[in-house]
Amino acid sequence: MRQRRLKNEINVVPYIDVMLVLLVIFMVAAPMMQTGSVDLPSVEKASAVPENPLRVEVGADGALKFVDKSGARAVDEAELAALLTAAQAQIPQPAVLVAGDKAARYEAVLLVLDTIKSKGFTRVGLETARK
Repeated sequence: MRQRRLKNEINVVPYIDVMLVLLVIFMVAAPMMQTGSVDLPSVEKASAVPENPLRVEVGADGALKFVDKSGARAVDEAELAALLTAAQAQIPQPAVLVAGDKAARYEAVLLVLDTIKSKGFTRVGLETARK
């Protein structure tokens, strides 16, 4: 009878199978993930939105998002101040809209407004939805 020899190799086929299953799961689940949207308060009469405004979104959890022509990006207060300064260097007096979620803390929205005003912006408004 022949003796068996031990192999010192790792069989990676089960690992590849698991990785492919995980890849399929994430590919199916990714489109279903909820994106961070802001639920704006609504009013009867709202003024017209200026052309190409800069937007700062304050989420329900207080997270900040800066939106301009290049897209949206999550920021903190220091990054927001730097982005506002850079935007003001490109456009002399841009309009800035602050979109605060209904569930956002009042203090978080006021801190954003204070940051914007401290950078010298004069055209600042609160974004609302129409009823």
